[in-house]
Amino acid sequence: MSAPRPTLYLASTSPYRRQLLERLAIPFSAVAPGVDEERLADEDSAALATRLAAAKAAAVAARHRGAVVIGSDQVATTPEGRILGKPGSVERAVEQLLAASGRAVVFLTAVAVVRADGSIETHTDRTTAVFRTLSEAEVRRYIDLDRPLDCAGSFRSEALGAALLERVENQDPTGLIGLPLVWLAGALRRAGLDPLSVST
Repeated sequence: MSAPRPTLYLASTSPYRRQLLERLAIPFSAVAPGVDEERLADEDSAALATRLAAAKAAAVAARHRGAVVIGSDQVATTPEGRILGKPGSVERAVEQLLAASGRAVVFLTAVAVVRADGSIETHTDRTTAVFRTLSEAEVRRYIDLDRPLDCAGSFRSEALGAALLERVENQDPTGLIGLPLVWLAGALRRAGLDPLSVST
């Protein structure tokens, strides 16, 4: 007799990540991790994303022992290393998108999976989004229509954000949305939650 499948939690209340995880057809519960997302002094973008993804997963795993928990965090950066966080306001979003105009912005999406035995596996997906040259009128129209105020870099690739781009360079298109499913499906298999398992 096989061991029972562990319970799965997503350490996030993001509707984008929840919708992505639903594609894998594994039942899960979404839980707010309650983690301080402030950047540490001298912390680079990759270290920030990885630390927060792991911290979110660990915080929820501590409340649900024996479960499998997914944590994720995304950071957008300009070529010179400036971090573009969630804008929170229209004017901040305008400023971020005009800064991205005609340039390549790197989106780092870190994922951490805490297994039922408490071990953790992490991965960082890298996407380069090359923005076309944008006018302020276009930027303001985009923000008015797409309302990306809760998105890193003021940009939503799964919606109208595609109209801002010249091209995207990545290995997993779901990574840019916020949860790289190609890697995650493998990590969940290793954690005992195979999306394609035929066992009951």
